[in-house]
Amino acid sequence: MADDQHEEVSKKVSAEEEIRRGITVMRRVVQGRSRGIILDVYWSNQGQLIEPNGHTLTSFIGALVRNEIPITCDDWRNKELNESKEKIWSEIKRCFNIEEERRGFCMKLAGKLLRGFRTFLSSKFLKDADGNFVDAELPKKYESLISAEEWEAFKSKRQDPVFQRISATNRERASSPAYPYRKGRVGYGRLEQSMLQKEESSETSLPAHVLWKEARVGKSGVPQEEVLHVYQKCEELSQSLSPDDTKGILSRALDVPEYSGRVRGKGFGVTPTSLSIKKGKAPSNRELHARLEAMQAELDALRREREASASTVYRDASDKDNINCTFQPNIPEGISHCQLYLSSPYYRMVGKGKVHNVSGVLLHTRELPAGCLKVSVDIAVEPNAALPYPSDDSDATTVHEAVGSFVAWPTNLICVGYETPTKSKSKDNAIPRHTESTVSRKEEVSNASARVKSYGAKKTVARKKPTTKYRSCLRTFLEMTDIPTGGVRTVHMEVGIFGFDYDQMIGNEDFMQVFSHEEIGVTVVNTYIRFLYDKLMRPNGLDVSFGFLAAATVNLGLILSRPDTVTEYVLRILMDNKDAEKLFFIPFNTGGYWLLLAINPIREIVYYLDSLGNDWTTYPDMKVLIDTVLQAFRAQRDIQTSRRGANSITWIKVACPQQRNQIDCGYFMLRFMRDTLALGRLKIPTDYFDEFKCAFYTKDQVDEIKEEWCQFMIKLNVCS
Repeated sequence: MADDQHEEVSKKVSAEEEIRRGITVMRRVVQGRSRGIILDVYWSNQGQLIEPNGHTLTSFIGALVRNEIPITCDDWRNKELNESKEKIWSEIKRCFNIEEERRGFCMKLAGKLLRGFRTFLSSKFLKDADGNFVDAELPKKYESLISAEEWEAFKSKRQDPVFQRISATNRERASSPAYPYRKGRVGYGRLEQSMLQKEESSETSLPAHVLWKEARVGKSGVPQEEVLHVYQKCEELSQSLSPDDTKGILSRALDVPEYSGRVRGKGFGVTPTSLSIKKGKAPSNRELHARLEAMQAELDALRREREASASTVYRDASDKDNINCTFQPNIPEGISHCQLYLSSPYYRMVGKGKVHNVSGVLLHTRELPAGCLKVSVDIAVEPNAALPYPSDDSDATTVHEAVGSFVAWPTNLICVGYETPTKSKSKDNAIPRHTESTVSRKEEVSNASARVKSYGAKKTVARKKPTTKYRSCLRTFLEMTDIPTGGVRTVHMEVGIFGFDYDQMIGNEDFMQVFSHEEIGVTVVNTYIRFLYDKLMRPNGLDVSFGFLAAATVNLGLILSRPDTVTEYVLRILMDNKDAEKLFFIPFNTGGYWLLLAINPIREIVYYLDSLGNDWTTYPDMKVLIDTVLQAFRAQRDIQTSRRGANSITWIKVACPQQRNQIDCGYFMLRFMRDTLALGRLKIPTDYFDEFKCAFYTKDQVDEIKEEWCQFMIKLNVCS
């Protein structure tokens, strides 16, 4: 009886000693437990520890594993450790309100922290400044955690030739990372949480490449050029890859293999399972045939349904007799340009984009709603129109917010092609064809005196009508390639153009924008800028006086969703050129329309060129961001100004040529840059340049831009 009591007392004393031992490292947690305070633990949607109490739990697990597991343990999976692991988990549950299903995460974290502790001991006490082994005694600080026998065994293991060879290999691999992590002990989970809180976003997670970039921004607040290059490549890939692509965008941009079970750019605790990425075995041929037959049957049913409604004509309820707008129910397979319509409160076109009529296509890893097809929105004709099916994966609820992304759209509200439905003219109001041509010729003659020869001649002369030979030639070359059937090519954009080096992808839809006189997208804009850089700037030494900012990074959509990203990029480019006066062009897209900003950061002047006649008050978020960047640029250059002059940034609305339709904004914007570079002047007059002054650019002047672009594409051998 006495022996049993003695054994029971010994157990109590041992437990009390263990508790006292733990108090020395995490006193607040254990004392709170003794007062009945159990800390709650919070997790992200992807299964990572976040605040509050995420850091506390991590530190507590580190203290427990240092107490319970000997440093001589090299295999965390050793079954002899099960008893100690059970004790660690029991202590965690005593102090934290945590579900049983989180045990696996905590045990993996414990193993990681133990490895980190062993690495710390080896680096701190067993190596000199050159990395050579030092036979050090057991540090007194850790005598309560490590016995003398354990320390000697630990040192002996570090002197083993096999261990040293493996250690040297790992040390060399980790010695100079190309993109070092710069957030210290803040893991990806808590970093993502702080970014979402800072942006006051309703999102529950961020794209891996956005998180990866932020994790590599140091105290300066400006990411390295190499990091921005990878990030920009990710942005380009995100527009071209399917959302259910099995290889991550970040892995493709870094051009590195993706290891099994790893999710790059998300940090510890995130697995393909937590992201619902299924990587099962490849289906057999029989399974593939069965799937194809099922999809073919479904496609046939959809075709029959569309054909049944082929005669349906949708008309504007406000003027049914005067609208010529027949929808095409037979949407061709593949990717096609299209117009997007809504039927309530009346039928009208609200946007333009591309319809993806591809068997088995998914929308953000989910099935499409019945009767819908996947479309990418390129242009918002009615920006505030509500989406028929708001995206579950973003905050997009309007057509403007959906620009650049994929959404579901009812099949019967998709019209293939870019023929804009217009009201038919009555016979009484119709203008005779010969009269139209006469008026057109008079308008061209009246503006001939305002045109100059290519690249800015000083004399005022009439320009010869440009031919279409380069467009015809390029189109012929194009038809001999795989581009019309989905092939893509790349145009290299060197670092001197936008401040980062990348390859611009170009496909059939980009060529068709020029051939068919459609609204041009960012690819045509960027490649024409490459033409200006090669043909006007560099040969004439103008690259020291002029520069460009990338439209894919500086646009209204990104200003509204990721203002910090835009600010960092613009400020970096300006600071890289802070010692010389320079005029920077920003081809600015508002979501469905192009305008030009020309910024002289040294003089703090912003020229605003809008071919629709609006002024900058139409886009207040744009003005606020540009003003903020220029003020930060002034501060980083240590320029002192009076309080009155602190906000003296000058905005100038230039009376530039005005477009007469809803298509030419992109061509006008390119022409504004071309005119300015042709004259080589850093100051743009309020009433525009005398050499190019006119009420509007004629069709010939717009066609000249197209011919230059096509000639340049041929010279670059893009169709090879």
